[in-house]
Amino acid sequence: MSAPRTEALEAVRNRRSHSSVTEEAPSSAELAELVAALSSVADHSGLRPWRLIELRDDDRDAIATGLAAADGGDEKAREKYARKARRAPLVLAIVVKPRPSGKVPTWEQEAVASGVAHLLSLLLHEAGWGVIWRTGPLTRTEPVHRAHRLAPDEYLLGWLYVGGIPEKDRKQKPRKPLRVEEVLSPLD
Repeated sequence: MSAPRTEALEAVRNRRSHSSVTEEAPSSAELAELVAALSSVADHSGLRPWRLIELRDDDRDAIATGLAAADGGDEKAREKYARKARRAPLVLAIVVKPRPSGKVPTWEQEAVASGVAHLLSLLLHEAGWGVIWRTGPLTRTEPVHRAHRLAPDEYLLGWLYVGGIPEKDRKQKPRKPLRVEEVLSPLD
């Protein structure tokens, strides 16, 4: 039996990251509808050990403030990170919010938050938005933690940068084929 052709399969095959986006973005209501669908993410014990921070307009400066402080805090760093933080009209901070559990270790809860980021990225792409997940060596620093007003037990996975897809990026782009035999094998 061959793999069925489904909308989900095609969505996964066609998803790509968009490092450049336009100034359009989904509204808070459109975003909320997509976030509501994340109840289907695999989540052992249904802990929902994650949350999202919606950053628009000047709120994106929290990213720049934290990154600049973590990188020395001078004005040049502040300007650099301000440009980076404003590369998209909507930035979603992906936060791990570990829950106490005797059954579900923290690493598994982080995997759930990662699944949320990936699934939300796919949903946004399917809704016609350009998305890229960004991180870096300063993501989990104390100044970035403070700038995002995270609770002491929370930590940041990274950010989804979201905006409109530029016209030049709307056509399909071929991907390097995955060598399935390198990543899928029977137990030897």
